[in-house]
Amino acid sequence: MKLSVAMITYNHERFIRQAVESVLAQKVNFDFEIVIGEDCSTDNTRKIVTELQQQCPKRIVALMRPRNLGAMRNLQETLAACKGQYIALLEGDDYWTSEDKLQRQVESLDSHPECAISCHRARFINEMSPGSTTVFPSISAGTYSIDDLLCGNFIMTCSAVCRWGSMGRLPDWFLSLSLADWPMFALLAREGTIELMDDIMADYRVHSGGIWSSRSESSRLQDAIRALHFLAPVLGARHNKAVRKMVARCYLRWGEIAQGMGKRAETGMCLVNCLRYGGAHLDGGGATLRGLAWYCALGSLHPPLARLKRAILG
Repeated sequence: MKLSVAMITYNHERFIRQAVESVLAQKVNFDFEIVIGEDCSTDNTRKIVTELQQQCPKRIVALMRPRNLGAMRNLQETLAACKGQYIALLEGDDYWTSEDKLQRQVESLDSHPECAISCHRARFINEMSPGSTTVFPSISAGTYSIDDLLCGNFIMTCSAVCRWGSMGRLPDWFLSLSLADWPMFALLAREGTIELMDDIMADYRVHSGGIWSSRSESSRLQDAIRALHFLAPVLGARHNKAVRKMVARCYLRWGEIAQGMGKRAETGMCLVNCLRYGGAHLDGGGATLRGLAWYCALGSLHPPLARLKRAILG
């Protein structure tokens, strides 16, 4: 099998048909399968997946979970069931917009054995802000490394086609995270480069039921930090600098959010950890660090002095 499309879905009855049909519409000269992990949805998602599988039994493999596994284990088990040399990823609420997406990415991977991941731009469709669309990522198309990825994820899950041979099964520490794509891509990128195409070939939906997009920014930052802590020993000393820099950036941003919410103790914790991971050397981070430090110091002053300082600083 040349390629497997791994798709996880839960309560996506409004979206799943379009997602699957966008895969079935692909024009390719190789064999591929669609492996759908249906995680015991409480709406009509399972019924729709069953109908689609019956229509295309030679193409669609439907994994009907007898109980809800949760997104991370469902992803782990769905990927483990894939037989393809390459794996493309598409969640049940996103869809592809180009019929030659898979053909182009497979041809690129075939002709560039040093490349581990092929990806492209995607359009954000924000249902909570009708008419609002953005394109991600905004960086230049070209070839990138794992260290580039560790500085910030620029791979949209719905855009990725990965060379899967060296990965095997996702490690169990993934199950404790709510963030799967970025650490997974980092593990894959140990084996080669990342090629970003300039084309927009997928739509990513932002909606109230989205697991990741519905979470607060501080919660997402905390999970990014946890993922980086798991990645650090796996990636080794060679990538330690990039990991530490990103951890520091996450703590810095988390500290800004905590300060804005008036959480002085949390701000102080973020400040200390940011500095611990080298935050003093972050480009453009000096002013933010000083602001966090002044805010934390303000709370330790004697009340009359604190009031005076507030009056001076505004």
